[in-house]
Amino acid sequence: MKFLDLCKVYIRSGSGGNGCISFRREKYIEFGGPDGGDGGGGGDVWAEAVDGLNTLIDFRYQQHFFAENGRPGAGRQRTGKDGDDIVLRVPVGTEILDEDEETVIADLTTLGERVLLARGGNGGWGNLHFKSATNQAPRRANPGQPGVERTIWLRLKLIADVGLLGLPNAGKSTFLAATSNARPKIADYPFTTLHPNLGVVGVDGREFVVADIPGLIEGAHEGRGLGDLFLGHVERCAVLLHLVDGSSGSLLEDYDTIINEIEQYGAGLAEKPRVTVLNKIDTMDNEERAFLREELEARSGGKVLLMSGASGEGTTEVLRALRSYIDDKRLRAAPEDDSQWQP
Repeated sequence: MKFLDLCKVYIRSGSGGNGCISFRREKYIEFGGPDGGDGGGGGDVWAEAVDGLNTLIDFRYQQHFFAENGRPGAGRQRTGKDGDDIVLRVPVGTEILDEDEETVIADLTTLGERVLLARGGNGGWGNLHFKSATNQAPRRANPGQPGVERTIWLRLKLIADVGLLGLPNAGKSTFLAATSNARPKIADYPFTTLHPNLGVVGVDGREFVVADIPGLIEGAHEGRGLGDLFLGHVERCAVLLHLVDGSSGSLLEDYDTIINEIEQYGAGLAEKPRVTVLNKIDTMDNEERAFLREELEARSGGKVLLMSGASGEGTTEVLRALRSYIDDKRLRAAPEDDSQWQP
């Protein structure tokens, strides 16, 4: 299945049915009169977050969604049938944006959450509604209201606990493959990751979700490379895992590049908890490990962990550090237990 996280969709709610102009003309009934029924209401357009989807690929093959129009009213006071609603089923974590791609209409972050995107038009009144003491044979009825037509954008932001950050070839995909059942593409050249990958990672009997996005390069916030297109997928993460390639020869410059890019991107990424890891330590001796670790800790101002995704060394310690941040967020997000509350 191809990954698609942004698409344009055209929607239109149903128009209301017209009211009916009708009069009773029945043999042997002395008094006639108006009996035109009302038109039915047009169908609404909804969006709903459903389970089992992690991409917007379905909207690549169908971009137009039109709800059913209401049926017109009829004689003998018969009301027209309401038009059927239409529901856009999207993955959890989908943002719905207006045509300008900036105004957020809704953010569906909970399974089963629904939002009304376009309300159907009301059905028109039949001439029965206009009968009065001074107008006993009205010959007017209202037309149904037109539906709402609009263009929207769907933007998917994956729901993950951990977001991987780093330059191309920093070892993000190798780490994901070593700690989960995910099988991202791994090769010895940059930009092997072209779309986000999700993996379920377990440590000490607990599981959490890790999102791997394409590597960032200098100027990514201005559109260079691929990573800026997918940074939105780590906006919802509880903690960021920053992998720094210890074998690159430009350790501190690599670290500064990523920090600068997430600061320029905004959206609160720079304020998120971050675990910094010196990766690919299998290529270094103990003296070089200690030296590079001290340099990186001095630049980052915090603790730096050592890891090799290829050999698996240090991965458990990294996972435990990530889990501590995730557990803390889940604890703060959990509702307070009010079972002991007494009125």
